[in-house]
Amino acid sequence: MAQNEKGKNETQQDVSQLLKVRHEKLEELRQNGKDPFLITKCDVTHHTADITDHFEEMEGKEVVLAGRMMFKRVMGKASFCNIQDLKGRIQAYVARDLIGEDSYKDFKKYDVGDILCIRGSVFKTKTGEISIHATEVTLLSKSLQILPEKFHGLTDTDTRYRQRYVDLIMNMDVRDTFVKRSKVISTIRRYLDDRGFMEVETPMLVSNAGGAAARPFETHFNALNEDVKLRISLELYLKRLIVGGLERVYEIGRVFRNEGVDTRHNPEFTLMELYQAYTDYHGMMDLTENLYRYVAKEVTGSEIIQYGEHTLDLSKPFERITMVDAVKKYADVDFEAIRSTEEAKKLADEHHIEYEDRHEKGDILSLFFERYVEEHLIQPTFVMDHPIEISPLTKKKPDKDGYVERFEFFINGWEMANAYSELNDPIDQRKRFEAQEALLAAGDEEANSLDEDFLNALSIGMPPTGGIGFGIDRMVMIMTNSQAIRDVLLFPTMKTLGKENQ
Repeated sequence: MAQNEKGKNETQQDVSQLLKVRHEKLEELRQNGKDPFLITKCDVTHHTADITDHFEEMEGKEVVLAGRMMFKRVMGKASFCNIQDLKGRIQAYVARDLIGEDSYKDFKKYDVGDILCIRGSVFKTKTGEISIHATEVTLLSKSLQILPEKFHGLTDTDTRYRQRYVDLIMNMDVRDTFVKRSKVISTIRRYLDDRGFMEVETPMLVSNAGGAAARPFETHFNALNEDVKLRISLELYLKRLIVGGLERVYEIGRVFRNEGVDTRHNPEFTLMELYQAYTDYHGMMDLTENLYRYVAKEVTGSEIIQYGEHTLDLSKPFERITMVDAVKKYADVDFEAIRSTEEAKKLADEHHIEYEDRHEKGDILSLFFERYVEEHLIQPTFVMDHPIEISPLTKKKPDKDGYVERFEFFINGWEMANAYSELNDPIDQRKRFEAQEALLAAGDEEANSLDEDFLNALSIGMPPTGGIGFGIDRMVMIMTNSQAIRDVLLFPTMKTLGKENQ
């Protein structure tokens, strides 16, 4: 037997024995009438941070806290353990003479990973560590598994994503990321609610998945014997509500796109879309700029954020540049001087940019932008006035043929938001849907299909409206200095274990 295989088998045997011992301890507790799983509550009075952050006020006071035991050191008649709860860790001093001989005997058999309720008084040890002098220790839940070894922790990324519950126990910085994620979302809600926006909910299962260029997931609704899709966007239903007179609406929810997985994409992700009647894409720029500053200040404490090697300054006015000017600036190509699709394709050939036969001049401009511009947009930047070919739901610029009132918001070279002066002309919208239908028929799986009910809503009349979609996950990545989208999703999409190589 190879040496490494022998070592692996011995480790598996050791783990099996340790797990067996934990089960035996539980059985002994049950036989002695001390089944921890029959205990229903612990009357917690404080979290660890309440004590450590306010020691002068808390010293000498009795507290009750609960959490997972992460460390234990038994020393004869007295022992120490570390308890971890939502807000941190604290040391507990457990003495036989104070908690009683029987309780101390039980405590010595408790394992790292067990969940305890501890009552005691706050004090500071001779070494200066803030601690709890325990008067009562109760086992609330017996851990029948073994946590990762404390010095190495849980470092395998695949295991971290699959077993997020263990990741949250072992890595406090991961827990902090998800606390901040929750704060990002609650801060967005507070900002919008204070400005008269109404939060609404729209369907996830739809017959027509529109509002974005993406391939949908499809499923079958048995009760109706009808094929349906998971939504790829929130847009078309929220606009219906603007038609109905709800002048400021937003939704934060999951959308689903049948696409690949990488550091910035997950097939299901959180999108926030909002629509405001009687404004345009300039109003959406102002809202975005103010919102990002507000969220950054509330979540990170500053309008200047460190992300990787970049210092992102949200305190200054965000740059605003047209897509044509951005391509001119970074690619030294002037699309104002290009008069036809044939010229644009010839230029793409010269720059070795691949395109499809169906692509027109505006599509080629977008491809140049992706190749030459995006990577340079590190500081907050609004890229405005997109070509009409890639913007089927956007109002035309009245003073510039072939372009629309749209912007994309970039930070760190990433698209963070997409916004329009919304198209409210039902005749124009029908023509654009028909053009999208032609693309769909030609094999473009990401093209929109015609939505008659939406067109009917526009025919009733929609006021001039500004709309925007924010990628919440990417916003959280920026606010928490996380390098991959999976690091800010509690349960990212993973291939089923055993099928990774299929």
